[in-house]
Amino acid sequence: MEQGNKRVIIMGGGIAGLTAAYYLQKMVRERNLPLEVLLIEASHRLGGKMQTVVRDGFVIERGPDSFLARKKSMSRLAAEVGMDDKLVSNSTGQSYVLVNEKLHPMPGGSIMGIPTQIAPFLTTGLFSVPGKMRAAADFILPKSPEGQDQSLGKFFKRRLGPEVVENLIEPLLSGIYAGDIYQLSLMSTFPQFYEVEQKHRSLIVGMKKTTPAPKPLSSQPGTPSKGGAFLAFRTGFQSFADAIESKLDPKTVLKGHKIKSVVKEDGYYEVNLFNGEPLIADCIISAVPHHVAQSVFSAFSFFEPLKSMPATSVATVALVFPESAIKESLNGTGFLVSRNADYTITACTWTHKKWAHSAPPGKALLRCYVGRAGDDTVVDLSDDKITEIVLEDLKKSMNITEKPEFVIISRWKDSMPQYTVGHKQRLEMLKQSMAAELPGVYLAGASYEGVGLPDCIDQGEAAVKSVLNFLGFEN
Repeated sequence: MEQGNKRVIIMGGGIAGLTAAYYLQKMVRERNLPLEVLLIEASHRLGGKMQTVVRDGFVIERGPDSFLARKKSMSRLAAEVGMDDKLVSNSTGQSYVLVNEKLHPMPGGSIMGIPTQIAPFLTTGLFSVPGKMRAAADFILPKSPEGQDQSLGKFFKRRLGPEVVENLIEPLLSGIYAGDIYQLSLMSTFPQFYEVEQKHRSLIVGMKKTTPAPKPLSSQPGTPSKGGAFLAFRTGFQSFADAIESKLDPKTVLKGHKIKSVVKEDGYYEVNLFNGEPLIADCIISAVPHHVAQSVFSAFSFFEPLKSMPATSVATVALVFPESAIKESLNGTGFLVSRNADYTITACTWTHKKWAHSAPPGKALLRCYVGRAGDDTVVDLSDDKITEIVLEDLKKSMNITEKPEFVIISRWKDSMPQYTVGHKQRLEMLKQSMAAELPGVYLAGASYEGVGLPDCIDQGEAAVKSVLNFLGFEN
């Protein structure tokens, strides 16, 4: 470190850490700041869950396969690193829910399972007549006590009844968080539903009033003018991580080094590695998973709640078939599975239908998901056993009897942090303790304020602003 320079150490090279490193180095270059940035990653690659297999004309995502186009921070970063011309929109189509051994079309006009159009809800076979009548109670039920956190499951069950929750809302929300909706925090995952209820009392009425009419996507850089609500990179998400890395000074990236502990000294921090000399930092951005952060900062008792924060293991199973193997017409983009169904898979995306770039002509690419809160032991099974289980489920649901040409299984152990009830309050207490006891240390990443890629980018950007402000470089 040059004399007089300040140093920021970023722990973790996933999307949050990459974002922080990119924007910090950009500010250093543009404003000639006396600041050094060091990104430390335990593995030998950057990008975290953004991993792609490109093989035989297929683009197969091991981790996330898309992001919401309306969340602009990711498209903006893509434009920054020259990847905006690689962004593509998803093809829209019917989605289904597997209930009672049958694929039911998702009711039109439903927003995260909440009906905003009455006719599709009344005619769907997803719910019984009593289930539909119970959901109508939303029009007359009182709103929740103000400011009270509660589980997603409790909130939606009280408003819409158990059938709507079990057959529609739970499969949708569990697909995002791989969690138990009776444990997940309403305020930390979907506070907008609480706000709608507080303002309009009825969720159905509130969502109908507040949901804008569909319109073409904007023509901002990196945002295609037509298509679905999601975006992806036609060259794969790993290419996005590589593009960000290419903009970083190679001398400021340290891969294959695991951090052992952080020690607070007088006016600075000592970052101890398992294999190397201690490093000195004026500021730290912790962009590692919560259990790693707790271990690294174990000397500080206020990190202890992170130790008990649960995380779920999941796996994605990508299967390649000739299109002729799909005997039933795939008029849509995939299906979710009700927890009550006798299936191991939780969802199946007809990827070749949803993303034109993902498979060559004449081929079908299906992406199935296994593992959820309380039932993730399947992730530990062998590849052959997981494939056997998934194929059995596809045979029952889609009448697929042929063997796949090849299969790619990606396991993500303890990778889905669970924002359980009270998460927001616990995080706020942790941040207050950090501000008092560890000034200049900031958190970012999926464990804290959003699991989606744009959410992690937002947290990385926020951490950069906090660092610059703490060091006195912010105007």
